[in-house]
Amino acid sequence: MLKATITVTLKPDVLDPQGKAIETTLHGLGFSEVGPVRQGKVIHMDLTETNTETARARLDEMCRRLLANTVIEDYAIILDSDAE
Repeated sequence: MLKATITVTLKPDVLDPQGKAIETTLHGLGFSEVGPVRQGKVIHMDLTETNTETARARLDEMCRRLLANTVIEDYAIILDSDAE
């Protein structure tokens, strides 16, 4: 069994109002060391596929077809084998 973590974030040139709101609020709470903030989403899933090449290809297809809007979002896939 494989475990996948997919991180989806807005592309660098896309305005991120939620990230800006987080940054502003953190500054207001006294965390002045915080620089620009970008927010996104993280998706965790278990896969019955055991071949990492096949799993990565399928995950890439999932991202392109459903999990990420590739016009405005980037995604990264991390695969870990299950220790069980």
